[in-house]
Amino acid sequence: MNRIFFLIIICIFFPLNVFSEETFLSLKKNKVNVRYGPGFEYPIKYIYTKINLPIKQIDKKENFRRIIDLKNNSGWIHVSQLKKANSIIPKKDKILFNKPTNFSRPLAKIEKGRVLLVQSCNNNWCKIKTERFKGWVKIENIWGIN
Repeated sequence: MNRIFFLIIICIFFPLNVFSEETFLSLKKNKVNVRYGPGFEYPIKYIYTKINLPIKQIDKKENFRRIIDLKNNSGWIHVSQLKKANSIIPKKDKILFNKPTNFSRPLAKIEKGRVLLVQSCNNNWCKIKTERFKGWVKIENIWGIN
């Protein structure tokens, strides 16, 4: 009995870190420098030129976030260049539907690799918008959502 009570107390005050540092974010600007290390003194590795591009945060150190993208490119970005995830990229061609069901009216074909802005998500669907359409896509085979 004492052992069980002791384990409960340990779990309450020292919970195991079961949540990963990994989370999806989006690029805030049209030009974002990716560096070799977590500081401005590190050289630029490459530059992203796509606003709202979804990336995955895999580590953090002070004001820098280590990221990885859909193509497995990685590096460090200053936190000021990132925002909460608001976009996704389909890994396969998708159909944009009027409602969150396969039985609703198809609106458009969304090609793989296109950046889509997310308005909301529920169950297996995300409501997205493009320049010309608003609708729903299934979230299977999508990069940018947890």
